[in-house]
Parts: sequence; C-alpha cells; structure tokens
Amino acid sequence: METLWFMIVAVMVAAYVVLDGFDLGAGAIYLIAARNSDERRMILRAIGPVWDGNEVWLLAAGGTLYFAFPQLYASSFSGFYLPLMMVLWLLMLRAIGIEFRTQMENPVWQGFFDVVFCVASVLLAIFLGAALGNVIRGVPLGADGYFFEPLWTDWRVGPQPGILDWYTVMAGVIALVTLTAHGTLYVVTKTEAELNQRARRIALIMWPVQALLTVVSLIATYWIKPGVMDNYRQHPIGLLVPLLVVASLAMMLRFTRQGKEKPAFVSSGLYIVGMLVGAAFALYPVVLPASTDPSYSLTIYNSAAGRHGLTVGLTWLCIGVVLALAYFVFIFRMFRGKVRLEGGGY
Repeated sequence: METLWFMIVAVMVAAYVVLDGFDLGAGAIYLIAARNSDERRMILRAIGPVWDGNEVWLLAAGGTLYFAFPQLYASSFSGFYLPLMMVLWLLMLRAIGIEFRTQMENPVWQGFFDVVFCVASVLLAIFLGAALGNVIRGVPLGADGYFFEPLWTDWRVGPQPGILDWYTVMAGVIALVTLTAHGTLYVVTKTEAELNQRARRIALIMWPVQALLTVVSLIATYWIKPGVMDNYRQHPIGLLVPLLVVASLAMMLRFTRQGKEKPAFVSSGLYIVGMLVGAAFALYPVVLPASTDPSYSLTIYNSAAGRHGLTVGLTWLCIGVVLALAYFVFIFRMFRGKVRLEGGGY
C-alpha cells in the first residue's frame, strides 16, 4: 500500500508539471515570442481556459502527500517554509498578472501586468526545479525527522547545505529550460502566422540547450549521489526510463523540424515524465533523503499513514481522479484547435 501511494503521488506531481508546465513555459516566452498586444492576447487565449484548472494537480499532490505521508508533509513544510511562501506568492502574482491584464485598457498597466506574469512564470519554474534538486540531493534531517535550511550557505553540496547551492541552482535552470521548451511547443500548437513561426524557432534554439543540460544533470547527480544508480542496478527494467528520455528528446527535434506540432508537444511531455519517473525510481523507497545521516532519511515506511486510512482513501481518490479526468477531457476538447482574437475575454 505504501508503494502504491508513492506511485500515486509521483503520478500527480508528473501531471502537474506536464500540464501547468506548459502554462509556465508560455509565460516564460511571453515577452519574447509575442511582439505586440494582439500576440500577447493570443498566448493568453491559448492558456486562458486551462491554466487555473491545471493547478488542481498541484493541490491534489499536496493533499495526497498530507494524507498518505504526513511525516514527510510536516518535515517538508517546516524545512522549506521560506521557499514555499515564495512559491505561494509567485502563484498569486502569476494569477494577478493574467487576470488584471485582461481587465485593463491602459497600455501602461497592461505592460506592467505582462511583466508580472512573465517574471512570476520564470521564477516559478526555477523554484520548482530547485525544490526537486533539494529532494534528490538531500536535506539536513535530524533524528526527530525535522530540519532547517537557510536560503544558501557556501553554495557547496555537503552535510549542512542551503536551499540554493550549485546543484539545486542547476536543477532550477534545467527546469526553466525544459518548461520553456514545453510551453513553446504548446504555443506552436495553438497559434498561427508569425507568432507560430517565432515560437517554433525558439523551440529549435532551446533543444540543444535542453539536451546538453540533461546530460550534465545526469553526470552531476551521479557525482554528488552515486547511490542513485542502485535501483537501476538491482532492477534493470528501470533502464527503460533513460531510454524514454533519449527517445523523447530525439522525437521533439524531429517533429519540430517537420512541423508536426502535436507530436512534438507530446514528446516534450514524455520527456518530462521520463525525467520525473527516473528520479522517483532512483530514490525509492526514500521520499526525503538526509544529507547528515542516511538513517535519518524519510522513507515510504516510516512516514506513511496507517494502512486502514490508506485503503479507505484509495476509494475516494479513485472517484476524485475520475471526475478530474472527465473535467480535463471536456475542457481540452471544448477549446481544441487554434486560438483566434475574435470575441471578448481572453
């Protein structure tokens, strides 16, 4: 049951990154790809019907974490209090940038909220990547299962690291590049004319950077934490995950060059899923490694809720997921196709 809930949380995190990731990526290129107010309205219309719904998966992942692994939830929110508050403010500022921009007629205020939306999207992508980097690298957990991390210390990986060091900053940059490419490919699928061509060029520029950073991140992760390969050695089936990452990267480039918009976007989603599944597979059964003493690490066994609660919760989770999936299928089918500027609202 603990393993099943570990997989459920991993799936919800992956769903959030894939779905809200293209919103963040669209925001990251918002001021670069769109050269005028009409093109910016096109990008907002591309994500407008779905961006707030995509964030449901973040709430679902947090709620599931609280329900299934309460000790992990408590430890994470105590040690990561400052960055979590920063993420919360960035989520609010991003929403404010989108909603207020559509309500303002003054070009000065429109420009102001355009910048708010773009900057918040960029910083959110970096913070989410840095958070994953902290989980992979490990945090200074104590014997009581709690920890405190300053924002930074000496920028080196060690027993008492800060939230930001060279490794977590690298993870943040990788997340930014990956989500920017993902969002760019989504904009390509939803727009036409010059904006479409400009976004396609950005996607082709981002690809070699993304491929290079993927290789660098794998080498850096193995260097600071050689144990990440243990599960792959014990269970060779896990080697299918890096094959998925390599194949999806190759398909992204091929489909983008061929002008196959939707397959390129789907390939980007598969790349994100492959990277996240690879990290989860490497960490299992640990959910929060300790950088101080490995025996202090939180696992699915010492941080999980009671078996009866997990069993009952699984029933309600299935009902909720079915309803959520039905809603997303309905929304994405209703707003499929290219966006237009005719009409009001987004």
